[in-house]
Amino acid sequence: MTNFCPQAVLFDMDGTLIDSEPVWQIAEDALITARGQAPREEVRKAIIGMRLTDSLSVFRDSYGFTETVAELRAELIERMCSLIPTHVKPKPGATALIAYFSANGVPCAIASSSPLEIIETAVASQNWRPYMRHLVSGDQVAHGKPAPDIYLEAAQRMGFAPEVCLSIEDSVNGSRSAVAAGTVCYIVPDLSHSTLDQFDGISPHMFSDLHAVQRSLEHCDFG
Repeated sequence: MTNFCPQAVLFDMDGTLIDSEPVWQIAEDALITARGQAPREEVRKAIIGMRLTDSLSVFRDSYGFTETVAELRAELIERMCSLIPTHVKPKPGATALIAYFSANGVPCAIASSSPLEIIETAVASQNWRPYMRHLVSGDQVAHGKPAPDIYLEAAQRMGFAPEVCLSIEDSVNGSRSAVAAGTVCYIVPDLSHSTLDQFDGISPHMFSDLHAVQRSLEHCDFG
């Protein structure tokens, strides 16, 4: 339980608002197998929460791809944007939580490692665009998660100090980024790619799902 009442909310997207990690895996596996190789689980887990250019650099080194990162990026974005409308679903409580903040006048933004094209496609697929004041991509900052850049950028665009912003994350890299930026980080861990012990010492605010996050804010008077 926490007494924090945010003035603004900065959402991670993949794994936090939408259940997109399995879809990323489909697209990434297709990219890998198209080149005659088998996906490796340790590589997949290593890139969770990274922005796409960084994760594809890991892919290129790990699998020995000959294409440039830019070429791999364009192919993977195309694969993802074709899958999102039919394969991506909201995480439990996501739509209700976004509506809750909107009804209480708390501005929201997305701070995602994904490219802007994917953020826009995903947000549009869930009809969330009217509720998001800004969409901030990892490609728009100098350093991706776990560096604090994206949350600092999102807070600045929103016009709030990081300390009064609530960030909501599911990954270790993302949570480290949000805390390093000075935001109050609520973690809803995606245990499909992480274990609870990996979050030790990052943030004391851990929740089972987004419904629990909303319940924790019921004491707030946003008026």
